[in-house]
Parts: sequence; C-alpha cells; structure tokens
Amino acid sequence: MQFNILTIFPEVLAPYCGASIIGRAQKKKLLKINIVNIRDFAADKHHKTDDEPFGGGPGMVMLAQPIYDCLAALKLPRKRRVILTSPQGRPWTQKLAREMAAEKNITVICGHYEGVDERIMPLVTDEISIGDYVLTGGELPALVLLDSVARMLPGVVGKEESIINETFYDGVSFDHPHYTRPANFRGLKVPEVLLNGNHKAINEWRKKMAEAKRNQVRPEL
Repeated sequence: MQFNILTIFPEVLAPYCGASIIGRAQKKKLLKINIVNIRDFAADKHHKTDDEPFGGGPGMVMLAQPIYDCLAALKLPRKRRVILTSPQGRPWTQKLAREMAAEKNITVICGHYEGVDERIMPLVTDEISIGDYVLTGGELPALVLLDSVARMLPGVVGKEESIINETFYDGVSFDHPHYTRPANFRGLKVPEVLLNGNHKAINEWRKKMAEAKRNQVRPEL
C-alpha cells in the first residue's frame, strides 16, 4: 500500500512513521509512506500556505493552490482515496479502517487553521473526523488513520488472531481483560479460571467479561 500524507509539518510525522510496527512494515515493504511538505508547492518565495478568509472572520484558511499542485505532482492513480482530516467529517471507525485497508493508494491531507479553501473539495473522496473535538492540526488524525489501516494489512501484525480478537473489530465487540506474570501482584491475583488450562472455560469467561465491559461503558452498542 502507498500512503501519502500532505502536511505543513513533516517533522511531526517522520519519527512515528519510522518507529515500531509502522517502521517494520515499511522495512518489510508491506507499506510505503510518503510524507509530502505542502510548503514545497507554494507559489511565493515565502512558501505561504494560508491566507485570510474572504468575508472576514478570525483565523486563516489553507490556500487551494499548494494543495492542488501537490496532488498533481503525486500523479495519483485513478483508483485512490484522498482524505481530508476535518472535525466535521465522517466519523472514523474500525469498519472504515478495514475498508481502507483494501485500497492500494491512500492520500491524507492534514487540515489546519480554520480549514481549507473549499475549492479543493472536488479532489477529496472522503472527509474524515476522529472525534467530536477540535485539534490544532490534522497530523495526529493522519497518524491515527495510518496506524489503524496499516495494522489491517496482512503481515503487519505478527498474529492475525491478535487483530480479530480486538475491540471493535466487528464494530461492536469489546476485548476481554488481559493478565500476565506474576499471578499475584501486590495481593491482586489473576482469576483462577485463567490458570487451570481449561480452554473452553477460559473462552467462556473471556466472552462474559468482554460483554460485561461493553455493557458497562458502551451500553448503546
């Protein structure tokens, strides 16, 4: 998969993309990440990427021209997804992450300031929000999208079972509680059922605990 991220702050993204599971996925050639500096496509010598909004109002708006030229330079294939990160976009879900994982080419535009010039929207296939709140920029949402999609790709996460058993894999399920050594930590003991080797009983306990957790914190599910 080719994953392009268009940003005015590439230095924010590079360390994360080179570390841990995402970094290893690139080394294994399961994923290619291309971080593009929108400022490189600005038309003026000061590399300006924003300006005051028509009609007045606070804040600045990202210019259409640098984003247009940036996307043109990428020479994206006809079949691709171009995502704009925005607090008013479609909510990001595990279902969407699985859908996007089937794509070959994804480009994310990191929004900033009061937003982007509306005239780039014909180039956007998806406007995505990671929650009903506002951040200072789209870099963190871009990393959230990258991470959640990348781990759906075959071979990125060591064991496929680890993904299938996770919270929200099917949209509604919660994960069960996890324990590791020691069996007794400062008087807090691991449930006996996990120590007896009865896998049927363990699976039943895990399912029961996962459902109880879901009903407690997300009863609407």
